[in-house]
Amino acid sequence: MGEASVKTLETRTDVSSPQVTGQDTRPGSRSTLLARLRMPRRPRIWFEVLLIAVSYWTYSLIRNAVPEQKTAALANADWIWNAEHTLGIAVEHSVNHAVNSVTWLVVGMNYYYATLHFVVTIGVLVWIYRFHPGRYAATRFVLFATTGVALLGYYFYPLAPPRLMNGQRFVDTVLVHHTWGSMASGNLKHMSNQYAAMPSMHIGWSLWCGLTIFAVASAPWARVLGLLYPAATLVVIVATANHFWLDAAGGMLCLAFGYTVSGLWYGSLPHRLPRRPRATDPHPATAAVLNRFRR
Repeated sequence: MGEASVKTLETRTDVSSPQVTGQDTRPGSRSTLLARLRMPRRPRIWFEVLLIAVSYWTYSLIRNAVPEQKTAALANADWIWNAEHTLGIAVEHSVNHAVNSVTWLVVGMNYYYATLHFVVTIGVLVWIYRFHPGRYAATRFVLFATTGVALLGYYFYPLAPPRLMNGQRFVDTVLVHHTWGSMASGNLKHMSNQYAAMPSMHIGWSLWCGLTIFAVASAPWARVLGLLYPAATLVVIVATANHFWLDAAGGMLCLAFGYTVSGLWYGSLPHRLPRRPRATDPHPATAAVLNRFRR
């Protein structure tokens, strides 16, 4: 009887097998391809450079193609300004004028606003790619999803920055101090959408950088600097009259969306994925998927 039971168990079909579930496990099948895409790994460098360049070009093209709805953007700016007064956080005007009175400080902030937004973001991407390849794809996915959803804000909620408001006397620090780099002031203003202030991607990207460094770096000083970077960026975007506090809140919401989408796709937050995965030793979050397809 025992032998017969063993034979019965051996010949019983596994209900989770591909034959029963109907999953296609042939090489190149959709299920196998999906599992491979979710596997933590370091992509090829040429592909990453091309992907980032094309993605940023596409983002800029779409962002700047959004109609500049000046009337709506100014009305929305008035609404944001009144809402901040109601909340008791409308101090942008005071910060803007206080910083503008210190020439060396405001000039430094102008260059900070124009350069670090790109330099630090690219630097963090390179660092993760080089030293944490298993976490790179998921980390990059967060940034892409964050930036992509921001385009919806630019389209559906045009918003003038404080420096373009009527009658509020904010100082456009780039124009006043003749500093270089702003695509939204001076001779370059016609190359950029003037009314795409909500959400702030200066905050979205800088907070992505800061959280990535804090979660992955081992040196305490690096983790502290990671958290200070988005805090400093918040002060800069307000002091230069490029954003309201609530624009920053919009950027944070976009980043939360990015982390959520990446977490659902990879089955884990980026910093919890293996640092250097082997092709034969995928992360448990994707190993279960791969093993199911290989039965």
